[in-house]
Amino acid sequence: MMDRKTFQMTLPEKRISSGCLFFDEGGRLLVVNPTYKDTWEIPGGVVEKNESPRAAVVREVFEELGLTCQPKRLLCVDFSDETKRRTESLHFIFLGPDLTEDMINAIQLPKEELSEYRLLPPQKAAKLLNKKLRRRVRRSLAVLDQKTTLYLEEQEPVFNNA
Repeated sequence: MMDRKTFQMTLPEKRISSGCLFFDEGGRLLVVNPTYKDTWEIPGGVVEKNESPRAAVVREVFEELGLTCQPKRLLCVDFSDETKRRTESLHFIFLGPDLTEDMINAIQLPKEELSEYRLLPPQKAAKLLNKKLRRRVRRSLAVLDQKTTLYLEEQEPVFNNA
């Protein structure tokens, strides 16, 4: 009989990413411009083996912005099906703490990974993102004032609580 862990190691794996929405005191959303793709991103990245989505976003924010901070809450989880170009995946979006002027002044981008950041009105910032991330972010923006977490599949809410 196979032990539990040996059996679990035969199960499918999913890619997992974690991102974070940061707003300044004026309500503008922080977006970053990667050097390796044509569209902008929110701070975050891939969840590594044996790392929680929350721990990943804390690590990624430190690596990308030089800021040490904890997310305030989870806004959404989105499942994406496998396609010809991508494996199936789960995407987490957290809400970060409000960015103070001191935090903004302390941002240090890794030049090899990010060329710049911008603080923009949320809908304008979302237009810089790729289609799927834009839809995830817009769904997350819609629940900022609610005490709910969205569960999405292909960026669409599955339950009627949103």
